[in-house]
Amino acid sequence: TTINQKKEGIGNRNSPTQLVIPNIKNVRDLPPICLDVRQKQRISIDTLPQEQKAPVPPEPSLPIRTKTVKDFQDDVEKAKSSGDWKAVHDFYSTTFDSFLEINAAFKKDTSSPFNTIEDSGINAKFVNVVYDALLNTPQDVQKSVLKGIINGLLQEWKGPRTKDDLRAYCILLQNPQFSNTSTYVIYAHLLRQIAALTEADHHFLVHWSKKISQKRFKQLVDRLLQFISLRLFPAKPEEFPPMVKCTWWIPSATKVLALFNASNSLISPPIISYTDFYNSTLDHIDLMEEYHNWQCYGNSHRFSFCQYPFIISIAAKKVIIQRDSEQQMISIARQSLVDKVSRRQKPDMNMLFLNVKVRRTHLVSDSLDELARKRADLKKKLKVTFVGEAGLDMGGLTKEWFLLLIRQIFHPDYGMFTYHKDSHCHWFSSFKCDNYSEFRLVGALMGLAVYNSITLDIRFPPCCYKKLLSPPIVPCDHNTLVGICDVTLDDLFQIMPELAHGLSELLSYEGNVEEDFYSTFQVFQEEFGVIKSYNLKPNGDKIPVTNQNRKEYVQLYVDFLLNKSIYKQFAAFYYGFHSVCASYALLLLRPEEVEILVCGSPELDMSALQRSTQYEGYQKTDLTIRYFWDVVLGFSLDLQKKLLHFATGSDRVPVGGMADLNFKISKSDTSTNWLPVAHTCFNQLCLPPYKNKKELKQKLIIGISNAEGFGLE
Repeated sequence: TTINQKKEGIGNRNSPTQLVIPNIKNVRDLPPICLDVRQKQRISIDTLPQEQKAPVPPEPSLPIRTKTVKDFQDDVEKAKSSGDWKAVHDFYSTTFDSFLEINAAFKKDTSSPFNTIEDSGINAKFVNVVYDALLNTPQDVQKSVLKGIINGLLQEWKGPRTKDDLRAYCILLQNPQFSNTSTYVIYAHLLRQIAALTEADHHFLVHWSKKISQKRFKQLVDRLLQFISLRLFPAKPEEFPPMVKCTWWIPSATKVLALFNASNSLISPPIISYTDFYNSTLDHIDLMEEYHNWQCYGNSHRFSFCQYPFIISIAAKKVIIQRDSEQQMISIARQSLVDKVSRRQKPDMNMLFLNVKVRRTHLVSDSLDELARKRADLKKKLKVTFVGEAGLDMGGLTKEWFLLLIRQIFHPDYGMFTYHKDSHCHWFSSFKCDNYSEFRLVGALMGLAVYNSITLDIRFPPCCYKKLLSPPIVPCDHNTLVGICDVTLDDLFQIMPELAHGLSELLSYEGNVEEDFYSTFQVFQEEFGVIKSYNLKPNGDKIPVTNQNRKEYVQLYVDFLLNKSIYKQFAAFYYGFHSVCASYALLLLRPEEVEILVCGSPELDMSALQRSTQYEGYQKTDLTIRYFWDVVLGFSLDLQKKLLHFATGSDRVPVGGMADLNFKISKSDTSTNWLPVAHTCFNQLCLPPYKNKKELKQKLIIGISNAEGFGLE
């Protein structure tokens, strides 16, 4: 997650969503926290200076408050047993009456400034105890807290915020009362003030949030997602002000959520999964309108959820990409038709498709020739024909073509990719050659798969998809490097764990590295049986690796392996993928999401498939169907994958899960001596009414184990 580097000051502009509470001054534009698609220069949030050179207002002196966690807990226990809540009421009403009082109560040391990103100075244990007790107190205590928060938000702000103010915001965000819709008006104003803070202030909040426990961090994120969902689709619309009067609610909440997303991404491993930021409610809004607004207005003052792609689920992103692809397909096909008519030529239906005709015996060479020859048609709907076979492509032949082609290209004997047994993934061969067109073909295949909603059985490491989005839009300047990204030892662990482990040991070695390892900044690779040497830096063969420069050595070695040594291969692969899949929609995706779109999920849940299966000629209670599911649920994983491939043309699960397959079992009126038949175009299995489970299992295994090639009944 990145924070945009501003090119011009924004302090003298008025926010279009300025708080409608009197006497609030110096409210700046809501700074963009997300990836700005229009701005190429970006800096990581880690590279922002810890202290920005701006006048730092003096911290006002805080009241002296001596109550400890134990004192508070004793007061609560006494109140519960006696029914007298006065001491507790006084504590809550005083503590939350102002930002100063919040700091007086919860700051670890009121005499210390705590003005660094490393330590917020908040007594997290005390905050947690006070909030955990709050919802179990009488209503008048809870109301006094909300009243105090309103007072704090209504203060007249003069000049920049102090670190004590930021601490107060950080503490108030954790208030569990904001899970209740009756508090949403107050919550919304709190969120707007936080969203309107300067970028330097956001920097502190982002780093301080890293220290929040996983459980409470998740609660904060869930609370913000719920706020957005209920504002979009309120259960009781009368609970909230009219949408036209609070259009700033959702943008403010989303911007604050972006702070937590930034915080989450700064830690490895992250505090919570990136999928925990998905808001599935957005699956039900007009996503294409959001997408088009974003395309038209970028990250201007017109809000779009596409400015904050972390909140959009992978299923919703798939919808956007599919519809964007369909629109491009229609546009390209229409242009072909217009060109044909304008030349007074008779149009035919084939010109509306990317027609690929291949021989099974020359699959790779034919496919390469066809895609190279029809490069202008790559964005049309794909149709495949196998020479000498009568199959009609309604989707099934396309799946078969992808499967066989991928299987052949990734075979070790083919030499394009190296399979690493330790990590169970493929990586690009570093062998030099004169022509990298076949790597371009693999990239185009992946692009065609995404474009045509086909899942592939490709095992690339996550680093590959990170490189594929570097950059996500093909640069206009062909001299610009592509497919180069920041790589770390963690990336190498995912591909070559043994080598990565060795480098990790080098970094932690406590002896004399130069004398004991006797290494230089030169590495060796075997190419076609010949050992070749490469310098990691100029005159690297003369520079010894020492305790002082070993970090540089490891970083240069990892960069060499994952970037430089395979640059031409990966660049061809990158251009192949983007020749088909060039779309602003790619800017919405994380590398992990690209992998899911390309490969689907390898996790098979046959029980979920059983629940979503449709029947034609059968009822789900029929004996044959019961036999079928008894057999399938008892299959090994390998046989389950074969069944899925037999019936659908792919053994991978699409983004939406098994339900998205629209799997159907139809009754076949043929003899029970026949094997099952599949229509992969429609994910349909035709099953004769076998008389017993043993016969069904035998015929099914024979069918799914001999399922290559197509014919017509």
